[in-house]
Amino acid sequence: MLAELAREEISAALDTVAGDVLAEVGLRGPPVDAFAVARSLGISVAMDDGQPGRARYVRLGGHRSAGPRAAILVNPDPRSEREHWAVAHEIGEHVAHRVFSMLGVDPRETFPNAREAVANQLAGRLLLPAEWFTADAADCDWDLIELKSRYRTASHEQIARRMLQCTPAVIVTIFDHGEVTLRRSNLPGRVPVASRLEMQCWRAVHHSGRAQRTYDGHRTIRGWPVHEPGWKREILRTEVEEIADGEIADGEIAVDG
Repeated sequence: MLAELAREEISAALDTVAGDVLAEVGLRGPPVDAFAVARSLGISVAMDDGQPGRARYVRLGGHRSAGPRAAILVNPDPRSEREHWAVAHEIGEHVAHRVFSMLGVDPRETFPNAREAVANQLAGRLLLPAEWFTADAADCDWDLIELKSRYRTASHEQIARRMLQCTPAVIVTIFDHGEVTLRRSNLPGRVPVASRLEMQCWRAVHHSGRAQRTYDGHRTIRGWPVHEPGWKREILRTEVEEIADGEIADGEIAVDG
């Protein structure tokens, strides 16, 4: 059963399958064009504004000798990142069987919607492959704006969420119009409410519209604006430590400068 496997084992299988897919289509670096990946895998891609969701993976009837053809029908979206995510998700549906096979799991015997969950995880790993992303993130010191410029088919939020699947230990917080809409860590345990200094960093980003960094020499809070006309979003990345009782400690740290 999928739920009985260690998270690290599942993550490794997802990373391996995503990496194999990109290697098969000859992609050697970002950005990942999900449409091109799909077509290189022999999957037709067509825009269809009648879709109830963002995209749908289907099998279309073809010549009897060839059998049905895989296709992805995409609902057009003004944000190209959403279109790439939708296509990447459907590619995940197409190759999800590889993950189950690698893990020795029969998808018919695991939890409902397991295939959907696997496809969702594969989508992020296709757009932000582990080997490339971790190397690039370390190279630019996890700068969200720099990573977005390299992985332009992924959204800022997708990149921030991908940080949670990597080391070191962090908390990612997303603010929309001044309200926390996401606050998660890649460590087990209770995630504390945002600290005084995290809120101080957020306010500086929110009001200035510029990236900010706060640190005490070994832990860092970084904040980035994702501002658009009529919409203000800020994303914070906070380095954290684990403490004995299983909670997460992010501490009180001094503001630089």
